[in-house]
Amino acid sequence: MSNLAGKAYAMNVVTPSNPKITWLNRLIFMVSRSTPKTLSGLLGLSLIHFARWVIIRPEDWPDLGQGRERVDNDYMIFCSNFNGTWDQYIDAFSDGIPNGLNLFWFSATKYPTSIPVTPFKNYITYNQVQTDYYYNATPGSAQRDVKCAMKVQRAVAKLAQQHKTLSPEEFAKAYRAAMFEVQGCFGAPGFGPVASLSTEKADLNREPFIHRGAAAAPPEV
Repeated sequence: MSNLAGKAYAMNVVTPSNPKITWLNRLIFMVSRSTPKTLSGLLGLSLIHFARWVIIRPEDWPDLGQGRERVDNDYMIFCSNFNGTWDQYIDAFSDGIPNGLNLFWFSATKYPTSIPVTPFKNYITYNQVQTDYYYNATPGSAQRDVKCAMKVQRAVAKLAQQHKTLSPEEFAKAYRAAMFEVQGCFGAPGFGPVASLSTEKADLNREPFIHRGAAAAPPEV
């Protein structure tokens, strides 16, 4: 699926917004940037790599040779990268920062509010734009995996320095202490879960045809 890269999922949502009230959203964004503690709920969701909301005005749309287009609405573009499934992400958003989401999408046309979650999921689904190209520098690692790898690296670098000065007995003690400190960081990188139940069902339905095609393929020379 184009939205997936290893353990990460890329989400892009474009929603029309009432141009008469998007100035309120710009004010909300300005306050959020100047007062980071207002984003504590969002920053506390460790599955998120990146999240950004941007308002595009009609005059901001580029002319790539098609001529200037008439656009009546402002548009809110939401871009995010996260770990886990699509459903898990929306559920975490709705449960963790419902009021924040309602503020960020305050001016969005027909926005249903983040609770109850089913109308919110439908709204995101109908306004989501699929990712055509998705580059991920660490596709087999989630955000936690990257943080843990950095923690292990620091521990190993510290042990390397201690090895120069400690006796074998002292170094063995330092080694055991370091391994105890980072023992929860030895996870296995790999592919992430499916993006949704629909994707999982599609994969299951496709599997017999893949195996059938592989069996019928001529052997490599």
